Amino acid sequence: MESKVSNAGNMNYPRSDNSSITINNVDLKLLRVFKCVVEAGGLTSASHELNIGLAAISKQVSDLEIRLGMTLCSRGREGFELTEYGITVYQATLELFSSLNTFRDRLHNSRNELLGDLSITVVDNTISDPHSPVTKAVQRLHIAAPKVNIRLQTAHLDDIEKGLNEGRFNCAIAPVYDEKSDFDYYSAYSETSALYCSSEHALFSMADADITLELLKQQKIINHTYVTHRHGNKLFAFNESNIQAVQVEAVAMLILTGHFIGYLPTHYAARYVQENSIRAVGPDALQVHTPFCLIIKKGRKINQIIKLFMDSLGIA
Repeated sequence: MESKVSNAGNMNYPRSDNSSITINNVDLKLLRVFKCVVEAGGLTSASHELNIGLAAISKQVSDLEIRLGMTLCSRGREGFELTEYGITVYQATLELFSSLNTFRDRLHNSRNELLGDLSITVVDNTISDPHSPVTKAVQRLHIAAPKVNIRLQTAHLDDIEKGLNEGRFNCAIAPVYDEKSDFDYYSAYSETSALYCSSEHALFSMADADITLELLKQQKIINHTYVTHRHGNKLFAFNESNIQAVQVEAVAMLILTGHFIGYLPTHYAARYVQENSIRAVGPDALQVHTPFCLIIKKGRKINQIIKLFMDSLGIA
């Protein structure tokens, strides 16, 4: 038999504005589940992450709604979406857990044991870059503080900036094309990109000396929308190209068609170069060097865990 809670769904719960809300251990558990649901983008994704059945997660969200007297989200055929109450509760939940972590950090630091959580996001398609310090930094962090809970994920640049602003990520490592006032930037390393064509392109079999700048300008070039308009490279009219891609992998796929040339990070292109599927074209002067930084939301407290991660990255 289903309970009132499991049937609650998207009901509007009666609220008593005069009643005080106390927080107990059960509430904290429900808030953690709700936080995971929001950050996963829905109940189904959260069920995989928490390894809990979908019905159980739905019931816990409903329990929290009844407990608070608020409808926190819609979760039907039209998809998952937070209500205004849900947005407020989520932000308050972040503040609550941040305060709890600070309290826990102080207690454990006083006895020389570092505990807490660190949520790191990294821009996608960078694992193959030998200059990236991320893997070694996480390794050093875990050795120095094995009880710290590390959450590492990859995301696109827009998602990274949004997650930092919302408090879902403590810090990020990503390319910086222009600095924004919302964030603090700490230099980590640099990524090199070069211009490539595929083995099916007419330029592939030509000698380097024969591939002039004028010849390159005549080719159909891929507009990697996040990157190329920030190159400062005036040789190519990227904005006039009708061939566009957002992700690095999409650029590679377009290059492999044999119809287009485009920029790829040299570390990402290396496997295709080794397979003789693509080659770099043009002089080294056309290469682009993009700074990668550790990014933290401005005003965010840099606690001992973040400091340790910065040390692990070699950032003063």
